[in-house]
Formats: sequence, structure tokens, C-alpha cells
Amino acid sequence: MSATTADTHVFDVREDNFEAEVLQASLTTPILVDFWATWCGPCKTLGPMLEKLAGEFNGAFRLAKVDVDKSQQLAAMFGIRSIPTVMLVKDGQILDGFQGALPEGQLREFLQRHVQPLDGAANDEFEAAPESPEEAINRIQQAIAAEPERAELKLDLALALMRAGNADAAETELSSLPANLATDARAVRLRSQLDLARALKGAPSLAELQQRVQADAGDWAARDLLGVRLLLEGDAPAGLDQFLVTLEKARDWNDGQAKKRLLAAFTTLDDAELVGRYRRRMASLLF
Repeated sequence: MSATTADTHVFDVREDNFEAEVLQASLTTPILVDFWATWCGPCKTLGPMLEKLAGEFNGAFRLAKVDVDKSQQLAAMFGIRSIPTVMLVKDGQILDGFQGALPEGQLREFLQRHVQPLDGAANDEFEAAPESPEEAINRIQQAIAAEPERAELKLDLALALMRAGNADAAETELSSLPANLATDARAVRLRSQLDLARALKGAPSLAELQQRVQADAGDWAARDLLGVRLLLEGDAPAGLDQFLVTLEKARDWNDGQAKKRLLAAFTTLDDAELVGRYRRRMASLLF
């Protein structure tokens, strides 16, 4: 791959063009934002790998470089406490992210969760079977044993535990994170997932909640739990629809919980098109 090809997908951003070049542009193309500095050793390792992958993905995402020394207000706005920090922005919102210089294999795995190479990109590396949550837990635990000082591995473990359905263990790992990782985009996303999962402890079954809502369309508590259960059990549109009904008919119920549920759900979902569609529907009800 030529440097010219990679360079077409890599650009610098500062405060004056961040809105247009990242937030607005991410409505059509995912933007990977790399917060870095010239004096940062790990940044010198990570940066070239990100630029290489931007070229390999052939425009499936673009790489925005933010020099934190030249854009201190931008770094402060995003709560950047350590570098490198990388955030993936899709549909105008932060979808995922990580801190530190990950190995190239983990970078590919991170990107593959959200974007796919466009035609003409190198696809050979993506033919391997995806790693199961259990395999990921085992791999990360081994990495922690080998490098216990790498606190970011605890966040990786918490995410893998949540994907495996072990919410309690995931919450334990999340609560043990140092302050600089507690605000990581992935930690924020996991916290939203855990909040939703916690709401279902002791909740009625899906069938019982559906019966309650059919019997009384204004049973907002049942509708709320039905939305959460549908969302976590894989029917995201149906779950979001339940929250929208409450937002439309009883906006102030339980201190505006329907809006809070929608915002939390948007944080947990990978489908940018779905999130964008429901954000617009939510906005039409609020404004």
C-alpha cells in the first residue's frame, strides 16, 4: 500500500474544524480520532499502525489526528487524561474507544467490530473465525498475569465478561478501574449496559410484561421493563419503541426515565443507522 493511499484517509483536526470534519462527517463515514503528542512514546508506535489500517480499510473509516498540545481545549472537552487515546465516532456520537498502544492484532479486532474494509481493501486478515467471549476472557486473564501493571487490561476483561453474560463479574472489574480509565468511552458504554441489566434483576418475564402492557397501555413501569428486556434480549427496535411510547405519552414519568433509557440504549448499540433513526424520532418528540 502506498503512503499516498493511506494519506487520503488521514487528516489533522483542531478546535476550529472538529465539528465539521469529525462530528458532521461521521454521519456518513466513521471517524477514528487519535489524541496524541510528539513527545509521547506509545503514540509513535500506535500512530503509524492506525495510518496503515486507515489505508487498508480503503475509506471505510477516516483517521483524525489531534495533537493535544496544539488543541488543549479539545482534549479537555473530551476528558483526555492520558495518551494515546483513541475514540471511534459514528453518527455524531462516540461509539467506542481505547487508551494505550494496542498491538496491531487487537487494533484490527477493534475496528472489525464496527467497520468493514471497502472494496479494494486487504481482506485476508479478516477471514479467521471471530474470538468467542470465553476465549477472550482466557486470553486477557493470561495477559493480566503477564503484565499486571497494565490497568487497561482490566477494562478489556470487564468488556469480555459482559459479552459472556457475566454482568456481576464485569461490574466488579469496572469498579476497580483507576480514575483515568473510568471515563474511557468503552467504560461509559459498559456502565450503561450494566445499568440496563441491573434494572431486570427480579423483573417479570418477557411474556408477563407483554401481557401487562396489553392489558394496560399506561402501565409505564411494565412498559419500561419490557423495553429493557427486549433491548437486552436482542430486539433493539422493539425495545426502543417501548421507550418512545412512554416518552410521547408520559414524558415526565419517573423523572423522565424514558429519555434516560433511550440515551443509555444509544450508548450500547453498534448499529449507527438504527441509533441515528431513533435519535431523530426522539428529537421529534422532545422539540
